[in-house]
Amino acid sequence: MATSKLQALWNHPAGPKTIHFWAPTFKWGISIANIADFSKPPEKLSYPQQIAVTATGVIWSRYSTVITPKNWNLFSVNVAMAGTGIYQLSRKIKHDYFSEEEVAVAKE
Repeated sequence: MATSKLQALWNHPAGPKTIHFWAPTFKWGISIANIADFSKPPEKLSYPQQIAVTATGVIWSRYSTVITPKNWNLFSVNVAMAGTGIYQLSRKIKHDYFSEEEVAVAKE
């Protein structure tokens, strides 16, 4: 039974013999790197980089559901990219725009 499932995966139109399998698989590296950056101080984060990661994730999450054959690896990696990008952007925005106001209010 496991052999037939492995063979079905191998011969699938979005299986390991196609770019449709490997492109999203390599995109997981971007998501994992973004997760590793969660410990990075917010002042070291880049708006353009995080906007690009977020936009790519949001846009391709939508379009990965309308292509044939369905590529759930592509969908899930883009959801992860959008999620990590949004989280990093929220950290950066909170640090840049809200930290100083809270410090000023606390001093009064």
